[in-house]
Amino acid sequence: MQAELIEIRNHLAQHSPFDDMAEDTLDQVVSQIEVAYYRAGSTITELGDLSTHLYYIRSGAVEIYRRSGELYNRLSEGDIFGQFGLMMNKTVRFPTKALEDSLLYLIPAAVFQQLWETDESFADYVEIEDRTRLRTAVSRREKGNELMTARVTRLISRPPVTAPTTIRLQEAARIMTEEGVSSLVLMDESGDKPTMAGIITDRDLRTRALTEALPSETPIRDIMSTGLITIHSRAFIFEAMLLMLHNNVHHLPVLDRDEPRGVISLADVIKYETQSSLFLVGNIFHQQTVKGLKAISKDVRHSFVRMVNEDANSHMIGSAMAGIGRSFTQRLLELGEEKFGPPPVPYCFMALGSMARDEQLVVTDQDNAMILDDRFEPELHDGYFLSLARFVCDGLAACGYRYCTGDIMATNEKWRQPLRVWKDCFSDWIDNPKAEALLNSNIFFDLDGIHGDTQMAEELKALIAGKASQSQRFLAYLARNALNRTPPLGFFRTFVMEEDGKQNNTINLKRRGTAPISDLIRIHALACGSRAQNSFERLQAIGETRLLPEGSVENLRDALEFIAIVRIRHQALAIEDGREPDNNVRPEDLSPFERNHLKDAFQVVSNAQKFLRYRYQAPVGRSLG
Repeated sequence: MQAELIEIRNHLAQHSPFDDMAEDTLDQVVSQIEVAYYRAGSTITELGDLSTHLYYIRSGAVEIYRRSGELYNRLSEGDIFGQFGLMMNKTVRFPTKALEDSLLYLIPAAVFQQLWETDESFADYVEIEDRTRLRTAVSRREKGNELMTARVTRLISRPPVTAPTTIRLQEAARIMTEEGVSSLVLMDESGDKPTMAGIITDRDLRTRALTEALPSETPIRDIMSTGLITIHSRAFIFEAMLLMLHNNVHHLPVLDRDEPRGVISLADVIKYETQSSLFLVGNIFHQQTVKGLKAISKDVRHSFVRMVNEDANSHMIGSAMAGIGRSFTQRLLELGEEKFGPPPVPYCFMALGSMARDEQLVVTDQDNAMILDDRFEPELHDGYFLSLARFVCDGLAACGYRYCTGDIMATNEKWRQPLRVWKDCFSDWIDNPKAEALLNSNIFFDLDGIHGDTQMAEELKALIAGKASQSQRFLAYLARNALNRTPPLGFFRTFVMEEDGKQNNTINLKRRGTAPISDLIRIHALACGSRAQNSFERLQAIGETRLLPEGSVENLRDALEFIAIVRIRHQALAIEDGREPDNNVRPEDLSPFERNHLKDAFQVVSNAQKFLRYRYQAPVGRSLG
């Protein structure tokens, strides 16, 4: 092959849809390519012209127009155009002009037709647009992970062992021993139809019966667990894993039409969940000292890398990492209460930010706060809560969760307040959206009560959901603030790089990728009164309304998933290479597949921000935040 053709072949092989093409097929394509040069401003194709070629941009930039003359898209190096005319009526459907001096490779219609009919990957690519390609890329990952596609019924090996709530402790232990099970589902038989009332596990027998030396005649209803966390039989294994992580439960009843079909245990899921994040959570609660917690904290990164290598999606990984971080916090609070004694008044320890959203990764700091009972008296009680907060935050830092540089931690007196004060703060931030109020809203409106009287956190969620949805002024200012963080996509779909010292010529996938999406999703969720915290769950709530145009929710979900997974892979590779992980990637380190679909994802974010300004009539001018 001539040197010129080799150069053409090498360039095509870096971009879709040619990067997955068989070598012999690609050689045949290259051998029939024509090369054309267009000066800036010149017409390439006109509406109604005969479609004769598929165009590939070697260099320069091209503008695509609708029939009305309205600008439709801008394309740059590695992009193709002209396929729709070749597939439809053999005439040009979208006129094109050279925006810059452009060098194009022209693939004859006959070659295109042959590829379209014989190469399935090529046909899939040219038949769908950017956002549909992004959906295909995301769904391909989901289908490749068994945790995402296998239902919980696969883990059920036998029907549940049940007993009435009227039995005694000794009888419950005998049934569990004879049946060889670690849990017993207890049924209320007082009504017309038996209903599930609770569960007793071998762990309960040890901690609630043997440790307390309870008599064998103790009614089982006195020690059974009620208010059960359950899962539907059609749920997936990954959903069971997330439920166990989030609620720190070891047994999960599986229901079918409200009747127990089986019980899956921690051990059942671990057999499938080879990343062992659930095993790590169990190990956390066995530690008796901060030193012990610190010793096992190194396993967090190992678990993260294993999940990435098993092709888990970003929701699974983010939820698992948040579950692990939440477990470290909960165990530190338990140890703190053992050290300092029981709290003088009830309290709730809140996680904020990515941990509250179940979107935490390995590059993270700690954001937390305390809600105190309204009977709290600073001079009598604050010494205890300050000591507890310091113990927990220092312990988290020892386990790899950095101190918050903005001091958003329970050690800060400002973020250790009675419930009534928190309610006043949240109301004031919504009623008076000044700079500091908007900043605080972005941080504190992602919250999750993880220890203590968590109902206090639920009251704050209810206040936010009810009040923010009624304040168009607040939403408008919050939207304007969100528009400050734009995706790193330039005028010609080229990447816009960071220009800050050692991170120069990189893309920050958190600050310019996942964070802008999280911001705009939060605003839409607030507008529809959702209490959901996770971005994917917020999108589901938004999708149940008519808040966004058709298809927007799916596009945002795919964009968030793809940007997040590229960020996750980048961090996992750094850990495997012995480097400190971060959020900054260099485009040249990405595969052509990742570069192309990142552009698609960033374009979705850009379009969503335009709609955000329109939807909330975000005031123009300098941001308050």
